[in-house]
Amino acid sequence: MTATSTIELRDMILPTDIGTYGPDEPVPDHHLLDLTLSVAPARVLIPNDEMDHVFDYDPLIAAVQTLAKTGHRETQEWLITQIAQLCATFDDIQGVDICLRKFPVAHASGTLGVRLTLQQDDLTALRHPQ
Repeated sequence: MTATSTIELRDMILPTDIGTYGPDEPVPDHHLLDLTLSVAPARVLIPNDEMDHVFDYDPLIAAVQTLAKTGHRETQEWLITQIAQLCATFDDIQGVDICLRKFPVAHASGTLGVRLTLQQDDLTALRHPQ
């Protein structure tokens, strides 16, 4: 059996401004971020209760919130790309699944999202662009 481990963030409302909408189009109330980080099992299955053994996700969350506030974007895809690049700056992250959803989509209901999943090789390519 091969151990795997993830850190999961769900339904974080991002303070962001995405899209351009016409007068009769629904404007999203908010954008929700789901983020699943793959980390080494040794960062979760730890020998004792000390922060030195775990991946400290607080700086990543703060950086994502700061990034989300940095002005208008036309697309959810661009913010996801920027979040992926941000995740690549953390060496402990071995893989990432990013899902960004907007609410509402129509008639005050529904979410519409975009998902990007990157494996370790993908993150390595982001860390070392050619």
